[in-house]
Amino acid sequence: MKKISVVILMLLCCFQLKAQHTFQLGDSAFLLDGKPFQMISGEIHYLRVPRESWRDRIRMAKAMGLNTIGTYVFWNMHEPEQGHYDFSGNNDVAAFVKIAQEEGMWIILRPSPYACAEWEFGGYPYWLQNKKGLVVRSKEPQYLSAYNNYIKAVGKQLSALQINHGGNILMVQIENEYGSYSNDKDYLEINRKMFVDAGFDGLLYTCDPAADVAKGHLPGLLPAVNGEDDPVKVKQLVRDNHNGKGPFYIAEWYPAWFDSWGEKHHTVPYEKYLDRLDRVLAAGISINMYMFHGGTSRGYMNGANWDGYGPYQPQVSSYDYDAPLDEAGNATPKFMKFREVIAKHLPAGQTLPEVPAKKPVITTPLITFSRSSGLLNTLPAAIKSVDPLTFENLQQAYGYVLYRTTVTGGKEALLKIKDLRDYGLVFINGKRAAILDRRLAQDSAVVTLPAGRVTLEILVENLGRINFGHYLLKNNKGITGEVLLNGQAIHQWQQFKLPYAQQPVVKAGPVAADAPVLKEGSFVLSSVGDTYLDMTNWGKGVVWINGHHLGRYWQVGPQQTLYVPAEWLKKGSNKVTVLEMIKPDVNTLQGLDHPILDVLQ
Repeated sequence: MKKISVVILMLLCCFQLKAQHTFQLGDSAFLLDGKPFQMISGEIHYLRVPRESWRDRIRMAKAMGLNTIGTYVFWNMHEPEQGHYDFSGNNDVAAFVKIAQEEGMWIILRPSPYACAEWEFGGYPYWLQNKKGLVVRSKEPQYLSAYNNYIKAVGKQLSALQINHGGNILMVQIENEYGSYSNDKDYLEINRKMFVDAGFDGLLYTCDPAADVAKGHLPGLLPAVNGEDDPVKVKQLVRDNHNGKGPFYIAEWYPAWFDSWGEKHHTVPYEKYLDRLDRVLAAGISINMYMFHGGTSRGYMNGANWDGYGPYQPQVSSYDYDAPLDEAGNATPKFMKFREVIAKHLPAGQTLPEVPAKKPVITTPLITFSRSSGLLNTLPAAIKSVDPLTFENLQQAYGYVLYRTTVTGGKEALLKIKDLRDYGLVFINGKRAAILDRRLAQDSAVVTLPAGRVTLEILVENLGRINFGHYLLKNNKGITGEVLLNGQAIHQWQQFKLPYAQQPVVKAGPVAADAPVLKEGSFVLSSVGDTYLDMTNWGKGVVWINGHHLGRYWQVGPQQTLYVPAEWLKKGSNKVTVLEMIKPDVNTLQGLDHPILDVLQ
């Protein structure tokens, strides 16, 4: 009888929760249950944080004074291949939203197909490029069909968690900074209708940089502003595009910035932002800090920038962002100072939770690798073609592809690879002859070909698809044009797919000088904590620990360490695998108790 009473009580509580809250637009403020409500929000991308740490990060947000979390939903992670959806494990966005609700936090949801976010292809799945004629961010039918299927799948996961259904999702964003790309209001209306049809029947909004609000705003929806924190300007922009009314929301406020390989690490002193945060909150404007906590773009999920003229700029794996909460989830001085500002604007009688202590960190024993094997020694079956095939032609999203052909030697020749994307190692009869780097506009090298038939191999790495601008559909990877030898196109190629999505099993084998290598080792821990693998002496590659892909490292910097969450380590033996492209002789690795994010080589 007692158990039945408890069940009835729980059902009653759930019913009350579903009927408990309303969220509406007032003329000058958001209205939560009919009363003015100021969102003090921070961006956390659940896919950049280990699932085991979601609750910890949300509690840290609450301790700084935030009442809301903003998050993108990345299409390419949830539909990696067309029609195959994944909302499990770290992809379980509904679980993230529910944890936030359990912790008393609201959610601003950003599930539009395009995210930007320094994420691979801006969140688009690679397979969109295999549909001839498809145009993203347009009314092109193939795009709209794929988009519609995706947003319906997201709606099944999340629409029931909107505040008007008893959940904690306050608002949902359609598209993303569309005004920086185009101004087609009919397209935006199609977006709106698809969201509603997918079950997102609460408050919808758009967000754009200040200069592009008018182009990216859909009449009838709230226009939010990115990158502007002058209260007078923010209010005027919103009123000009919203029938003279509010409420007022800065959807992306940037107290920091991201990093690209080979470029200086970005830091922004908190002193520059304290007065600006204070005046926004004093003006009653709602705000979302981008980022509150960046986390890590693990695997191959970093994006890149390219405007068609300047250098190609792939982003580093660390998304530390110099945010208030660092990559490992610890409070920074910026966190503490922002907390002081927010505390000044709390409702009477409300106090902030204590800030959790810094997480334990460890160093690891010196790791020596027990097994090594040349990357090119064990290859999958070849795919043959007359001309080189792109990653997309090969139905491969990320990682590496080896291209192989034979040519007539006995000469010195200029090798040119048209539109190499993005990083290539050139081998002549198994010996490295050149390194070509798209960042440096390198697409050719003079090579010496010995007499007779010569094996020419080019190992190509996808360094990240462009995530912003008008070149989103110029994102094919691999060798995307002709390969020329002294101006003559080379034909008859073999391609070997090397996606390396999962931690590989390394079988001991020969390792050639200057050739890519897989290394496997282990280390024993008596206790666990966060650590940072020091890759300073290594060249270029990726690392796995205990089945988790930690991301890329590259000697050019500025990032020189890879963050390893304590949750992914274990007492006893831990397995580590390194794919090293250019320094096969390095054979030791150490975990440090601090990151190195600011060293260029």
